[in-house]
Amino acid sequence: MTDIHALVGAYVLDAVNDIERAAFARHLAGCDTCAVEVAELRETVARLAGPTWSVPPPGMRAEVLDRVRRTRQLRPGRADPEGSPALSRWRRWTAAAVAAGILAAGAGALGYTLQEQRVREQRTVAEAARAEAERIRSVLAAPDAVLHGGAVTGGGRISLVTSESLDAGVVLLGGAPAPGPDRAYQLWLLRGGQPADAGVLAADAASATRLITGVRGADGLGLTVEPATGSTQPTLPTVAEVPIT
Repeated sequence: MTDIHALVGAYVLDAVNDIERAAFARHLAGCDTCAVEVAELRETVARLAGPTWSVPPPGMRAEVLDRVRRTRQLRPGRADPEGSPALSRWRRWTAAAVAAGILAAGAGALGYTLQEQRVREQRTVAEAARAEAERIRSVLAAPDAVLHGGAVTGGGRISLVTSESLDAGVVLLGGAPAPGPDRAYQLWLLRGGQPADAGVLAADAASATRLITGVRGADGLGLTVEPATGSTQPTLPTVAEVPIT
């Protein structure tokens, strides 16, 4: 790899050898653009791969059940004195306490269930992020990894590392102008001049690291500005085109 700027993603993912790491560290000390991109990528990886969460203990449920156990209950078959105001008040208080306990326990159980569902969803997202990070690392460290690059209209650079054996590539976009509100950069793999959607980047994002698949046999990679939801066909003109062959 000859373009040291393209090592940003590999450096953040620790997918470089000792010589590349030392060279990029020296470069980073004098390149503000790469320093900003490294900071952004590290923050993104940390948020995706290591989201923090905690499950509160079901203290409310335990407290309610303990109160129910300590509440005096009437014995079966025992007659109560008629017209006792104290007994009437006690009955009302007991009924209200038990009802409140049941409602509180139910609310606590529902809250706990919802929290468990959120935890499972966060775990799924984190596992997917870790799997993608590992695939990115595999492509960047592949023995047959090849670097391709090109300039972006208006500034910035797009680099593509491809691995023929893995049939995958890693796109690194940095320093590009923001596509604008409700707009996003979209990637296109080109075969015989025909574009195929390769993924839409985050809305208004000017830098990104993205894994793409199906690169084997592709002629190039195109970059266009599209609506944030993406397009079925590229909107011309392309803002960058990277030859692969």
